[in-house]
This record gives sequence, structure tokens and C-alpha cells, in this order.
Amino acid sequence: MEKNIKIILSVLFLLCLAEMPYGFYELVRYLALVGFVYLVVMANKKGNEKEFYIFIALAVLFQPVLKISLGRNLWNLVDIGVAGWLLYSVFVGAKAKDN
Repeated sequence: MEKNIKIILSVLFLLCLAEMPYGFYELVRYLALVGFVYLVVMANKKGNEKEFYIFIALAVLFQPVLKISLGRNLWNLVDIGVAGWLLYSVFVGAKAKDN
């Protein structure tokens, strides 16, 4: 389930790079908040303190209530960075943990 959430969030963040209606970005904020809160809970259960704090920070960054205004270009960089890190944690990070 965690892998699926990370992949879905990554796809949504990359879709934010395209010109979309404003409602799409709002939906992404809500979905990101829900997804990151779930990942916070799972990281806490696993005792992964590093991911726990990273996911809390990302939940705060993407939350839709008190919006953080970064501007389009900076948000694009954030979206790419977060999507890249999430995909890395799914495909490369999981293999590194197995070894």
C-alpha cells in the first residue's frame, strides 16, 4: 500500500508540471495531505524516524488550509524533487533495504 501511495503521489506531482485547472492543484493538495499522513503513521509504526519527520514536513508543505505560496517555478522544483525522492524510495531504496 505504501508503494502505491508513493507512486500515485509522484504521478500527481509530475502532472502538476502541466497546465491544469486550479481545482486539480487543490485536489492534489488534499490527496497529498492524506497520503503523507498515512505515510507518517506507517513510518512511525516501523520506527523509521527519518521518514517520519520527512513525511510530516511534506504534509505541512502540501496541506491545503494554510497555503504556502512559493510561486509556480519553485513549486515545479518542489514537485519534481518530491516525486523523484518518492520514486527513488520505492524502486531503489527498497532494494537497498533488502540487501
